[in-house]
Amino acid sequence: MKNILIIGASSGIGSQLAAQLSAQGERVYATYRNSDPSFLASNISWHPLDVLDENPDFGFLPDTLHGVVYCPGSISLKPFARIKPEDFVKDYQLQVAGAVSAIQAALPKLKNAEAASIVLFSTVAVQAGFNFHSLVSASKGALEGLTKALAAELAPKIRVNAIAPSITDTPLAATLLNTDEKRAANAQRHPLRKIGTPEDIANLAEFLLSDKAGWITGQILHADGGMSSLKV
Repeated sequence: MKNILIIGASSGIGSQLAAQLSAQGERVYATYRNSDPSFLASNISWHPLDVLDENPDFGFLPDTLHGVVYCPGSISLKPFARIKPEDFVKDYQLQVAGAVSAIQAALPKLKNAEAASIVLFSTVAVQAGFNFHSLVSASKGALEGLTKALAAELAPKIRVNAIAPSITDTPLAATLLNTDEKRAANAQRHPLRKIGTPEDIANLAEFLLSDKAGWITGQILHADGGMSSLKV
């Protein structure tokens, strides 16, 4: 049985991953910010956490931690000329600085494990390049750089990888998928002609946390319906 910390597990991919890991018998420690705790799954250890806190209190964790997954993110699609510099700073604080603080706080417990894994989330837009994605691409691009740097620094005991999805049917993408027309149009943009599901991404994260991925680190894995590499 492994001890896994999932930051931002009350909805979307984090929620799906927490449920899958718990069903597999792993001990899941999950954090939430805005959700009503009464609606959270009772078989998971839930703890409130503000990811913008530079010194998160992880006193609820056991001494040994086998995995950390950082799920918080945002999708704000605007023309570059309409984005203020402070918007970039705010997005960076959530998506990059928040991950840094969480990993630093959890690191002593990760080092107590014989082998551990960190999973972060990027986006297909970083390497593909899309209109109106400068805000999210800037932060997630930094996260990809962090992934590779940490993978080198924390080897050989701690593996670090990132998943770069395309649009996934989660609350985070709700405004992009709130009509049948939008859903159909987004599906058609992908070679596999469908939108990603939380299960699609959680399955890959679950694999990266497992011993089956024991020889994989420093990678940006694209779970994007073929968008980043295929033209059909």
